[in-house]
Amino acid sequence: MRIIAGVHGGRRLRAPRGDATRPTADRVREALFNILGPPPEGARALDLFAGAGTLGLEALSRGAGHADFVDRAPAALRCLRENIAALGVEDASTVHRGEALQLLRRLPGPFDWVFVDPPYRSELQDPVLAALSARPELFAPDAVVVVEHDRRIEPASPAGAMVRTDQRRYGDTVVSFYRSRR
Repeated sequence: MRIIAGVHGGRRLRAPRGDATRPTADRVREALFNILGPPPEGARALDLFAGAGTLGLEALSRGAGHADFVDRAPAALRCLRENIAALGVEDASTVHRGEALQLLRRLPGPFDWVFVDPPYRSELQDPVLAALSARPELFAPDAVVVVEHDRRIEPASPAGAMVRTDQRRYGDTVVSFYRSRR
């Protein structure tokens, strides 16, 4: 697992052992960020269910100004903090330990990119989209929410104030893009 592009392109990242954390595959991450394009100036990214932090760290490498990472697993948080330190992006990173749905109630916004990559087949996508929809202040103008999910689990659209604008399939992995209708 590595950073695909940007100032840290090619740098290797650590991931926790075992099946509890499933980092986004390099080819999926590359396609996702090619679709998103360059981040807006000073962009803030939110990496929910961050695991090793591959999505948020890729955003930082490509020019985002700050990334917030949310996870609850101690092994994932250890790897995440090691990856942040190895890349030297401590000043541009904030790590939140806890349940994503609970932390969404109090996280400060606004975010330009929100990455939602819950454990596969957990069906947490819809509750997270509903929680995001209930907090429009979390979104910068033109913010994009990216949901990675198994092809057998289709997230809602529309989901409250969130509407799916694009969807791409990569084997069993599907990436859905949402925007706020507000």
